[in-house]
Amino acid sequence: MESPSKLSTDISGRLKRDAHGLVAAVVQEHDTGEVLMLAWMNDEALHRTLSTGRATYFSRSRQRLWVKGETSGNTQRVMSVALDCDGDAVLLRVRQTGPACHTGTRTCFTGRELPLGEES
Repeated sequence: MESPSKLSTDISGRLKRDAHGLVAAVVQEHDTGEVLMLAWMNDEALHRTLSTGRATYFSRSRQRLWVKGETSGNTQRVMSVALDCDGDAVLLRVRQTGPACHTGTRTCFTGRELPLGEES
């Protein structure tokens, strides 16, 4: 039996982390499929997410774990988690309460579309 504070070895062994021990976490609205944000997870963040159902990430700027919505109230209830085929990213399907982006927009991509077309 795994320690309650550790990610299972089955899951941990499937992850391909970057040089900082992180994997990308793509976050999608469960009901609509809308992509809300991209965050980063280390083993502990993934373990806490899986065990609590509350989206927990690793802040690269603050070098610590954070639970989405713990200060803003804009929470993410995790409905499912999937590992991609390469093991270097996870997909969280969540029920989002409030804006997903720290800037106050619905998603971290809202209003930030880049123009498509010929390069000059």
